[in-house]
This record gives sequence, structure tokens and C-alpha cells, in this order.
Amino acid sequence: MPQLILDTVIEAPLKVVFDLARSIDVHMYSTKETGEKAVEGVTTGLIEVGQTVRWRAKHLGVKQTLTVQITAMEKPYYFEDKMIQGVFQSMDHQHHFEELADGKVLMRDIFNFSAPFGVLGRFVGWLFLTAYMRRFLEERNQSIKEVAESGQYVRYL
Repeated sequence: MPQLILDTVIEAPLKVVFDLARSIDVHMYSTKETGEKAVEGVTTGLIEVGQTVRWRAKHLGVKQTLTVQITAMEKPYYFEDKMIQGVFQSMDHQHHFEELADGKVLMRDIFNFSAPFGVLGRFVGWLFLTAYMRRFLEERNQSIKEVAESGQYVRYL
């Protein structure tokens, strides 16, 4: 099972970064390249523990849906979402937030997934899916950073 770990340092208050990371609206803004849209469950605002959201998007040229549930949350330091329905065999995404000594926030993503289709899926995952998911998460994190640091977050929170 591939695991991606991404660290993003953001110059903004801890609560702001935490809330932006769980904002459905910021997620849609950050994934405009794939046309990701919340179509069921929580479709706007901040998602909370126990809630679900169904995403519809076009990834790798294929229209897909993915339903995730927030399975754990410790505000404003941590939350986790897990796929309950979608194209992956399994997927979980841990979001960690730590206030640094200089007032900045370290946002750490730990993203685990396994591709479907057994050995073929593992090969595809190794060949390009891991790199694709890394770029996808990096772009999302860059959008969160830009929104937080520019003050645009007031539009979302």
C-alpha cells in the first residue's frame, strides 16, 4: 500500500489552517483542474466527524465518484477521512496540524491508498498513480496555503 507524506508550512493561525483543510468549498476551489464537486452529504461549509461527502470528478480522463467519511477529529490538531465507496481498494487520509515556534503551522498529510485490480493495480500504482496522487495533494495544499496567507480565508470561514 503506497503511503504519501507531505509537509506544508503555512503562515496563518492554527484554527484557520485546520478549518480550511476541512472546508468543502476550499476543496472544490483547490481541485478546479479535475472539476471536483461535492454532490451528496456535506456539500458546503465545514465537514465534521461522522459526516460524509460524495465527490464527483474527472481523474485520468475518467469520471469518478468517491465517498469519504470523517472518522476521527481532534480540533484543531487532527482529522482523518476514509473512503467508504470509490475506485480505490482502500484509502485513508490523516491530516495533522502543529503550531510551530515562529507562529507558522505545519500541516502534515499522511495519505494511504491501494489501487484495485490486484497485481495489475499495484503495478499501475507504482508506475504513475502514486506520482499523480502526490501532485494532486501538493496542488490542494498549495491552494490552502495561498488562501490562508492571503487573507482570502474570510470568504470560506
